[in-house]
Amino acid sequence: MGGGNGAKAAQKRARNLKDAGGAAKSQLKSNVSAMNIQCQICKATFLQTTREAALTEHASNKHSKLLPDCFPEFAAAAAAAK
Repeated sequence: MGGGNGAKAAQKRARNLKDAGGAAKSQLKSNVSAMNIQCQICKATFLQTTREAALTEHASNKHSKLLPDCFPEFAAAAAAAK
């Protein structure tokens, strides 16, 4: 007597993982390492793909400040790119 569909899928995932030769990469670990933009006031971190609009919104809503006040490195890089 075999297992249900869930058991077959789990066995196939385990077999594929074994054939691939290692543990699967965790997306959570990748996201944590990509959080390299940090607010200088509250030390909140943001993903490196965060857009300028979201950072400006954080600075104005949370701290009533401008982008260069909270994220000086990001503001300098954005100014250099323009």
